[in-house]
Amino acid sequence: MAFNYDEYLRVDKLPTLWCWGCGDGVILKSIVRAIDALGWNMDDVCLVSGIGCSGRMSSYVNCNTVHTTHGRAIAYATGIKLANPDKHVIVVSGDGDGLAIGGNHTIHAARRNIDINFILVNNFIYGLTNSQTSPTTPKGMWTVTAQYGNIDNNFDPCKLVESAGASFIARESVLSSAKIEKIFVEGFKHKGFSFFDIHSNCHINLGRKNKMGEAVEVLKWIDSRTISKQKYEALNDEEKIGKYPTGILKQEDKTEYCASYQEVINRLQGK
Repeated sequence: MAFNYDEYLRVDKLPTLWCWGCGDGVILKSIVRAIDALGWNMDDVCLVSGIGCSGRMSSYVNCNTVHTTHGRAIAYATGIKLANPDKHVIVVSGDGDGLAIGGNHTIHAARRNIDINFILVNNFIYGLTNSQTSPTTPKGMWTVTAQYGNIDNNFDPCKLVESAGASFIARESVLSSAKIEKIFVEGFKHKGFSFFDIHSNCHINLGRKNKMGEAVEVLKWIDSRTISKQKYEALNDEEKIGKYPTGILKQEDKTEYCASYQEVINRLQGK
């Protein structure tokens, strides 16, 4: 039986405004299929997005949605979750939005271990605002803010949130919507801060401007950099350089922030 996307999407907003071949559509598909697999009522879901190409995600999903200011999606989502701890809060943000201007919020949401599902659409560039360097842009690549080649060191977002205290961490790429859906289902069920580093292609503002080719060629480049966790762990330290393990990288039972907050309320109320 064919999947009925009409139940989950604002069909009057379609087709999307994303560039042809953009990975955002794959991620959107995986989100709604994961929600369906979990049997969530869309009235109990809130999707929060920031500024950037991924920020349009909130326009297309037929649930409670908030399109926020640049870098502040997690701040909004934190308030939403604390006010509605029984609801499901999903954040979608890009690498510039979620790691640069919004990096501070990402760190502290992970530290608090609040029950938010944070999907990072990691395309290694500021896509919507015309190709500025992001915290994940590889060294040597051309951007409008590094026209002689990026000299910044980048970092691994999964290692960042792990060191900050995130209790669920996973990574996949838009090469496999089925694998993304699988980690979304597991992460959405998890009680605590769930982080998903989804490697996606921006063949317009990263690929073309770095002479990488069109969508398929950029996807091949992503494929050359990602490797299953099992295979990654079998590599030596030198072989691991430039490779990113995929799958569920961490899953830990840990006290969730809203639960701790409720304990304080109960204590003050003499319950």
